[in-house]
Amino acid sequence: RVLLHVVDLAPFDESVDPVAEAKAIVGELKKYDAELFDKPRWLVLNKLDMVPEDEREARVKDFVKRFKWKGPVHRISALTHDGTQALVHAIQEYLDELRAEEDAAAAAPDQRLDPSLHNVGHDDQA
Repeated sequence: RVLLHVVDLAPFDESVDPVAEAKAIVGELKKYDAELFDKPRWLVLNKLDMVPEDEREARVKDFVKRFKWKGPVHRISALTHDGTQALVHAIQEYLDELRAEEDAAAAAPDQRLDPSLHNVGHDDQA
């Protein structure tokens, strides 16, 4: 229903560019699994606890800008659980909204029905 693209903003190897790595993953996804690529995606920036507090906002903004990301951004630390509860709640809200939309669509009359089916038993050539 939704794909979480988790990116570590504090990689163990400082020579690794998280933006380049994330773009490579998206490229692979597009190339090998178009169905998964087309799913809604959320960006989850992880390991923020390992980024000095005074650098966090700038690092997040820089990543989002260079990655050219326009969708939802969630900031977490999987280790300390910072932001994980908010992410879980956001996912649940999203899934609840999808379910409600699907239920409403299922309850609505199908507008795509063939109109000729409504004339069953009627002779139009009288």
